[in-house]
Amino acid sequence: MGFVLIVPKKTKKKKTKLSNVSNSANDLSMDEIKALYREMLLIRRFEEKAAQLYGMGLIGGFCHLYIGQEAVVTGINSVQKKQDTVVTSYRDHAHMLVCGMDSKGIMAELTGRIDGYSRGKGGSMHMFSRDEGFFGGHGIVGAGASIGTGLGFSHKYKKDGGVAIAYMGDGASNQGQVAECYNMAALWKIPVLFVIENNKYGMGTSVSRSSAGELYRRGEGYGIPGEQIDGMDVFEVQKAARQALDYIRSGNGPYILEVMTYRYRGHSMSDPAKYRTKEEVQAVKDKRDPIANVKEKMLKDGSVSEKDIKLIDKEIKAIVNEAAQFAQDSPEPEDFELWTDVLLEVEK
Repeated sequence: MGFVLIVPKKTKKKKTKLSNVSNSANDLSMDEIKALYREMLLIRRFEEKAAQLYGMGLIGGFCHLYIGQEAVVTGINSVQKKQDTVVTSYRDHAHMLVCGMDSKGIMAELTGRIDGYSRGKGGSMHMFSRDEGFFGGHGIVGAGASIGTGLGFSHKYKKDGGVAIAYMGDGASNQGQVAECYNMAALWKIPVLFVIENNKYGMGTSVSRSSAGELYRRGEGYGIPGEQIDGMDVFEVQKAARQALDYIRSGNGPYILEVMTYRYRGHSMSDPAKYRTKEEVQAVKDKRDPIANVKEKMLKDGSVSEKDIKLIDKEIKAIVNEAAQFAQDSPEPEDFELWTDVLLEVEK
């Protein structure tokens, strides 16, 4: 018996997206632009301080910094609604800051203190705030997609108009559970926005060596639209996120945003990042830095001066320094805290 190999005809790839996304900075007031700048600067200064405390031995375990990627979560959060929920991976400090969690509580958790959001037991990767709609950073790669799909199902069930935003890295997008979530989310029209923060390196492996095809197109087989955007431009991120969330909120089901970004530091604080050159990193810093580009725009506009910029920086540094001091002054948990929130005894 012979076998016939059927080779599909080559077809031109079609990019699925809502519309062309152009820079929307001109649509914003200067106060709105300053708010975006301030948010991104808070993330960077907070992460720089976290790196300093880690070097001093005050932060133990793993610590993954968001430096360089600030425009992603800032742009998306700026167009969310109060009822929306967020879940992400272990690179999570920035997501906490923009959703309204207090920098003092976050820093206290990083240092394992009792005044931290998880009472010092979650550390850098595992803290959450139900009040702020943040359902955690998660150390299991790809777990955010599964939890986010569940959160989205909850929004649909309760009919509260909320959307779940599920962040993942480019490496996590290759996990099997992500494909399963795409299937369920599309099948049941679950209101979830899958955000792939593509910083080009899954730990130390380049995305070109680990991932076939375009990540934003992974949902096409399930009928999920997606698009790839510049994650170093906060205005482009904001506009794309607004369109995607409007699409989801209209009852159309999930959407995929692949946000092309770049991290300046290693995968974690223990990563020397020898898999890329210093020249590569410096080129991104010099030409595409999300904070520097917004600063330049504000100065060119003329309504913001260098003095104004310095005042913002001074204010942010004061907030971060206060958070660091608060964390160091907060006591470590007592031994009995090992059992808190672990077991609940119920009378029969």
